[in-house]
Amino acid sequence: MTLAIHTVSPRDPRAAALLSESHALMNALFPPEENHMLDLEALCSDEITFFCAESGGELLGCAALARRDGYGEVKSMFVVPEARGIGVARRLLAQVEQTARAEQLPLLRLETGDRLAAAVSLYERQGFIRRDAFGSYQPNASSLFYEKPMA
Repeated sequence: MTLAIHTVSPRDPRAAALLSESHALMNALFPPEENHMLDLEALCSDEITFFCAESGGELLGCAALARRDGYGEVKSMFVVPEARGIGVARRLLAQVEQTARAEQLPLLRLETGDRLAAAVSLYERQGFIRRDAFGSYQPNASSLFYEKPMA
């Protein structure tokens, strides 16, 4: 399968459908106060680059790089169920990391949920290290926080 990673507007109907599916999953797994999803308008901010993985005209996954004060944050990582386990998320994360390095961001941080075992495994395999809550996040029952130096 040929997989291309490129920037896409979150307003693209295919991207909006991915985000809707992602948000439905997060809402099913975690209570509202422990969900930290960015809505479509937030993802259209100038400080955010939204990437999608595409094969045969279909979007299989997405990830965003949010520029924060002194670091980048991985947001909106999602892969459709039928494309999981074939490296889509790994490729998306690699694109986020490549962009962060090119922009000389010193590190990447992220928040994920404890019930997302595949995501946790991916982040740890890719060198992300557990840390305390950061930015505006507050510790809660399900959030896990990670970071990875980009140097």
